[in-house]
Amino acid sequence: MAKHKIFIDGREGTTGLQIQERLQAHAELELCELPAPMRKDAAARNTLINEVDFVITCLPDAAARESASMIANPRTRLIDPSSAHRVSPGFAYGFPELNGRQRELIGSSSRVSVPGCHATGAVAALAPLVARNLVPRDYPAVVHSLTGYSGGGKSLIAKYETATGQAHEPLRGPRPYGLALKHKHLPEMQHVVGLDYAPFFEPVVGDFYQGMLVSVPLFTRLLPKKVTPRDVHEVLAAHYGGERFVVVQPLESDALLEEGYLSPTACNGTNRLELFVFGHEQQILLVARLDNLGKGASGAAVQCLNSMLGLDEGVGLA
Repeated sequence: MAKHKIFIDGREGTTGLQIQERLQAHAELELCELPAPMRKDAAARNTLINEVDFVITCLPDAAARESASMIANPRTRLIDPSSAHRVSPGFAYGFPELNGRQRELIGSSSRVSVPGCHATGAVAALAPLVARNLVPRDYPAVVHSLTGYSGGGKSLIAKYETATGQAHEPLRGPRPYGLALKHKHLPEMQHVVGLDYAPFFEPVVGDFYQGMLVSVPLFTRLLPKKVTPRDVHEVLAAHYGGERFVVVQPLESDALLEEGYLSPTACNGTNRLELFVFGHEQQILLVARLDNLGKGASGAAVQCLNSMLGLDEGVGLA
């Protein structure tokens, strides 16, 4: 049986390298690549893109759009981990656990956009609640996300890992960014969750390589009916019941804390996303924990690829 040919366009980046590593478990795949001098040659890329079965574009948004525009072969299917196509018509959103239809939609699609890492946490926490009207569409949603520095790509990784002494001091504490409040993950958060307005989103980078916590507070006085943490937990547990990669942790989850602290790194090296519900009658806190390089990037891309190939979703993700 002929192997499926795959071209990772941008395989030298953090996400591309991790996807390549995860694909080593696929005996039925043939990874195709261009020689180093030809990787930025548009004609060479165009030729290879239209010779393979799958293109995975681990590129900045503009370059990802360029690669997508080169596809002329109807047999070539695209998986895009950039933010270029996450709300584009014709692209399936690559979060299989979103609802009862999304997994089939991804499997049959020729164009799939992999969710952003911050957005993955926000969507996982909020989308089931908005779909069931526990949280109204016009809710003034707030999303706070603490992430490791690997999400910033090669330049930020180098900055954190080469700075020493006084040069490293400014990097020791968590650093908020995206303070213009126009982060590129906002459109997909609003669109996929189903909100009337974009959330107020504050991303923060910490002095650790990978892992993240995405937090969404709920003020019960702003919800359409009286809701308790247990009500929210039951909805999320039912929605994700039986899912392999999204797990709703017990409502009484003190045993999973480290002396009262919630670690952002416990899902590192996995494609796992864990959801926590904390709070009381007036305030509820939803927290999604995931690996920003796993379920937040390369793991999600491979999960989508498996679905598109008709394989078990966990191949290469154990």
